[in-house]
Amino acid sequence: MSALLLLAADLFWGISPTGDRALWGTAAGIAAAAAAHTELSLRVERLRRRIAETRHVDTSSVWTFAAALALPPLLAVATVVAIYGHLFLRVFRPAGTPLYRQVYSTSTVVVAVYAVAAVRALFGSGTDYGSVPGVVALACSLTVYTVLNILLVVAAIRLSRPGSRFWAIVAGGESALELATLCLGGLVAAVILPLSWLLLILLLPLLVLLEQTTLIRVLEKQASTDTKTGLLNAAAWRERARELLETCLGRRTTAGVLILDLDHFKEVNDQHGHLAGDAVLEEMAGLLTAEMRDGDVVGRFGGEEFVAAVSTMKTDQGGGVAAVHELGERIRQRVEAMSVEVASPREPTVITELSVSVGAAVSPGAGMGVDALLAAADEALYAAKRAGRNRVRVRTTPVSSTPPPGADQ
Repeated sequence: MSALLLLAADLFWGISPTGDRALWGTAAGIAAAAAAHTELSLRVERLRRRIAETRHVDTSSVWTFAAALALPPLLAVATVVAIYGHLFLRVFRPAGTPLYRQVYSTSTVVVAVYAVAAVRALFGSGTDYGSVPGVVALACSLTVYTVLNILLVVAAIRLSRPGSRFWAIVAGGESALELATLCLGGLVAAVILPLSWLLLILLLPLLVLLEQTTLIRVLEKQASTDTKTGLLNAAAWRERARELLETCLGRRTTAGVLILDLDHFKEVNDQHGHLAGDAVLEEMAGLLTAEMRDGDVVGRFGGEEFVAAVSTMKTDQGGGVAAVHELGERIRQRVEAMSVEVASPREPTVITELSVSVGAAVSPGAGMGVDALLAAADEALYAAKRAGRNRVRVRTTPVSSTPPPGADQ
């Protein structure tokens, strides 16, 4: 019987339970350190899981990546399962994470572990990470692990949220945190484990501090985000818009500020209910985000009003006005064609015949600062409403001066 167990271990684990006790000890040590890390940061991680938009990134990569580098593949997988099993019981389940999501997350790590095993086999499984080939193997392992994990997670998110953009998901997923934890995992496998378990214990306070710093970033993001749409709130938008305008001024290019107001939005709430109104606002936020280029800033001002600050990439006022008007018109047409499906107990309600009035102002003609451009754009918005709504108007002069005929386009 014992001979069969040894054979099974050799075939399925790549190690012998009696002949490679050091590896079993390493696996147990990594799992124990991961459990200690979880317990020390329990309150912080539970809170982060409850409030973070992206819940697929955590500091457990320190231990899973270290296991992938230091252990045979199946023993590394067993360590990963033990780590994620403990995390699920202590963090994910209390935070409301469904079991299927945790199973998928664990599976992505298992795939990444086998990819690292392939890289290690390429360089030799007993690679000395202190040598030049070892450093190259470590870098390749980190790259493969990161890319595979990100691709699998992003694929799942895009399936659940059609229309979401790849780089937006990656940026929103705290990629810097993931990379930092993977680097620490490499440090654990290459330096700490060969030297002393004491160093591993000393690493735990650093990880707890890292998680607290991450929580602060999450709270800062929440403080600047409109909870209903996920866009920037008014205060955060003003700050980001100010930075964009300063950048455009330094580059001597024009910039535009747009105020967008959904027409007759109160009727949507009155006829279909506030949940339907919220769905329309969310759809509008997604539409605006899709129309913005990288670097443009979009936010919600409150109610049914949205704002955007955009770089026109034009050096002349006329070109800037044309670019902003084209953007406003494109958004107007998309809103006009928009249909929002809202679930109901009997049958889904589809909301159509929506429209938006757009007022815009272009710097430097209509002003240089955020407040001046907002005031000018607000005047243009009222001009669009007076003209019958569902229109785009662009102002090219400051509010304080009397605009010449034809200034509103």
